[in-house]
Amino acid sequence: MLENGSPPEITAWAVRRFACWRLLATTQFGMEGCALIDMLAHTGSQVEVVYLDTQFFFAETYALRDRLVERYPSITFRNEGSPLSVADQAATYGDELWRRDPDACCELRKVAPMRRVMERTDVWITGLRRGQSAARGELQAVQWDWRFDVLKINPLARWSRSDVWRYVQEREVPFNPLHEREYPSIGCVHCTKPVPGSSIGEYSREGRWAETEKTECGLHLGENI
Repeated sequence: MLENGSPPEITAWAVRRFACWRLLATTQFGMEGCALIDMLAHTGSQVEVVYLDTQFFFAETYALRDRLVERYPSITFRNEGSPLSVADQAATYGDELWRRDPDACCELRKVAPMRRVMERTDVWITGLRRGQSAARGELQAVQWDWRFDVLKINPLARWSRSDVWRYVQEREVPFNPLHEREYPSIGCVHCTKPVPGSSIGEYSREGRWAETEKTECGLHLGENI
C-alpha cells in the first residue's frame, strides 16, 4: 500500500500510524510542499510543519507562507531557521558568503538548523519526489534517514511535477507565483534564477546555484535522502 498508494493515502496513513510519535513535516514552500500541506490538513489531525527561514526568502515566499497559515488553521507552522542574523553572518564569515562558498552558507542557514530539529524528531514527512534530481532517483515512500536518524516518509515520491500541478489546480492550493514566472524551483533570492522557457508544470533544479555545480542544499543527499 505504501509504495503504490496515492500521496494523500500515504500522508493519512503516516499521520494515523505515528500519532503518538514526535512527527513533523517540513517545507520551504515550493509547489510540492504546498500540495503536501493540503494533504496534511485534510487528514483532520493537528500537524506541525517546520520551515527554515534563511532570511533570504523571496518576498513572494513570505506572502505565500502567510496565505497558507490563514488557509490551513489545523496546521501549526513553526520557523526553525538559524538565529544568526544576516549582519552577523557577514561580520563573521564575510559579505556574500552564498556567492563565495554556497555550501558553507547552506550549512549555516539550513543544514545545521535542521540537524537541531531532527534531534527531537522521530518521523519526518517531506514533499520530495524521485523526479526532482538524480540524487533523489531512488527515493522510497518510507525509508530510514541515516544522516538524521529518523524515519522519513515521502508521500509524493512517485509523482511527477505535472501530477503535483494537477493536484494544486484541482484543490485550488495556494502556490508561489514565481512558478508562473519561469522559476521551477525556489530557494533563496541570491541563489535562485528563472529558467527561460520552463513551464509551471515542469520541474528542474537548473536555476538553483546558477553557474556552480551545486544542485542540493545538503538536507537531502545520496543515501541519506
